[in-house]
Amino acid sequence: MHALAFLAQWQGGELRSSQAIAESLDSNPAFVRRVLGRLRERGLVVAVEGAAGGWRLAKPAEEITLRDVHAVADDGAVPLPVHAHPPNRNCVIGRHMLSLLESEFADAQRAMEERLAQTSIADLLGRVYRSERAEEAARGN
Repeated sequence: MHALAFLAQWQGGELRSSQAIAESLDSNPAFVRRVLGRLRERGLVVAVEGAAGGWRLAKPAEEITLRDVHAVADDGAVPLPVHAHPPNRNCVIGRHMLSLLESEFADAQRAMEERLAQTSIADLLGRVYRSERAEEAARGN
């Protein structure tokens, strides 16, 4: 989400290097390339190879939701681990707890995805800029 908001600053098609994105993330370019590679597979970013290459958004930031990005990061993972191994079926709690918790976690996952679908990368970038203006005003700049 951070990298996409960073790229959203240049929606005119300008490319940003893995190094520039990594500096914003305080990370390393190899990690950035790995993450952005997964986003490229989902059609969220475009990569141009070569010395003058880099990354850009594949579509307008208004069309990329936090849910889209979360789906790449989540990739089918269970939201919260329930049991390391199947519970004891001879216990009244053991017989029912797993299915009950799975239902609760599935409902929570749906609610989170619905919420993330309401916020685009453009919305996030706008909030970053508003926060920055508020900080500048507080500093008296």
